[in-house]
Amino acid sequence: MLTFCTLFDANYLTRGLALYHSLRTHSEAATLYVYCFDKEAHTMLSRLALPGLVPVSLEEFETPELLAVKPNRSRGEYCWTCTAHTIRDALTRFSLPAVTYLDADLFFFQTPALLLDEFQRAEASVLLTEHRYTPRYDQSAASGRYCVQFMTFVADPRGLTTLDWWCDRTLEWCFNRHEDGKFGDQKYLDDWTERFSGVHVLQHTGGGVAPWNVQQYRIGPGPSVNGEPVVFYHFHNLTWCADDVFLLDRYRISRGAVDHLYRPYMAALRNSLREVRALFPDFSRGLSTEPRKRLAPWKRLEHRLKGKHHVLR
Repeated sequence: MLTFCTLFDANYLTRGLALYHSLRTHSEAATLYVYCFDKEAHTMLSRLALPGLVPVSLEEFETPELLAVKPNRSRGEYCWTCTAHTIRDALTRFSLPAVTYLDADLFFFQTPALLLDEFQRAEASVLLTEHRYTPRYDQSAASGRYCVQFMTFVADPRGLTTLDWWCDRTLEWCFNRHEDGKFGDQKYLDDWTERFSGVHVLQHTGGGVAPWNVQQYRIGPGPSVNGEPVVFYHFHNLTWCADDVFLLDRYRISRGAVDHLYRPYMAALRNSLREVRALFPDFSRGLSTEPRKRLAPWKRLEHRLKGKHHVLR
């Protein structure tokens, strides 16, 4: 069951490569199907020819139904619309018994088999992961209880029924706004444990650690979360600036999380950039060139004292 799919364009190429290498480091048999949302990403991945990475172009993937809604959705909204459809395409195109969708900004510190073994023991057909928000960042009502970040679907009647329903809903409506209890492709997941049979919610604490929930955990070497291994971390809203500075957005991130989670990921991103530039020396997609808002010295000190490590070199 170590078959995965993701989607990204060239702006996320270094993150997607970091994801791929983290998967293969801990699971050499893993296969990652990458749905490339621009020609540059497809060309570069094809040239890199990495073992266990299969690029799929938009021309191969897009259906008439997807092309019909594409003009009315932003680039981000269209990616959200396509998430469920990439899962279904991977299952059918490659005749897979099951596939796990991954957001491109995930990074694995342990084998995903630790999570998929739990899923298999549950004898389920769909796997969901909760946001597990820290109370101060809780957006369950707006963004949903579950996160579209790590989702497994088995190609059996229960899994395909759930997946087909989700595909249909995202074609009908998938926008970056809150409307009638909907938000993007994510709020649709809220009632799946009641609406469908065979849906399992991941229990392993190390699956789904993210900036919106890391405050409630003790992060240690390994890395570990409350003594359990961190399987993957979701590096949501991490900005990599062209001057090699990383911005951690608005979340409060502890020194332990910085040292054991963020710094290894920063190193992995730099390695990915070197890998791409070995073939494409001028590549710089994904590096922010927008002027950074520089904090006054007293404000930087205040942030550090409060554990807000927002700027990392």
